[in-house]
Amino acid sequence: MIRKIALLLLPTLFFAACSQTTFVAADGTTKVGKVYRLPAGNSDKVQLRMLDSVNALRQAAGVSPVVLNAQLNAAAATHSRDMSVQNRPWHFGSDGSSPLERAARVGYTGTLKGEAISETFETEVETLAAWMEEEGTREVILDPAARDMGFAYYQETNGKIWWTLVLGDPGTPPARITASPSATAAF
Repeated sequence: MIRKIALLLLPTLFFAACSQTTFVAADGTTKVGKVYRLPAGNSDKVQLRMLDSVNALRQAAGVSPVVLNAQLNAAAATHSRDMSVQNRPWHFGSDGSSPLERAARVGYTGTLKGEAISETFETEVETLAAWMEEEGTREVILDPAARDMGFAYYQETNGKIWWTLVLGDPGTPPARITASPSATAAF
């Protein structure tokens, strides 16, 4: 009887071990755990979870919240995919483009404040926590001038995730011009 139970449990233990992976976390430590799988078409939920997390950190630091910006999301998505193609986390595209150039290409007319990137198997919240441990990325995330945020990821079939967060300042909105009675009478 024990032998039958052992034979039945052996495949279960084998497959349970297969669901674990060893990976390097965003903070540089080696970890063993399950791969965080992002369902296809789930980017809105992931973006909103990151936006809420970033804004909670900004609020705790006494900084104004940011809003998602479609153009910066597009720039972040392009760079996440491109980092995967290059197989390295860095701020330059395979065509040599900088974060500033990628933001301009998608039509963002504001000022880019900074970019945070990561290559990891961790969740977006774990990645944000690692970014907050680093002075440079923490300064980008908490930049008081930032008002817009772009966030995207690309996940490889092995589970590795390439995260990109971009923050920008849309600038001063154009002044509203209104006609006054004296101004219209002058013409």
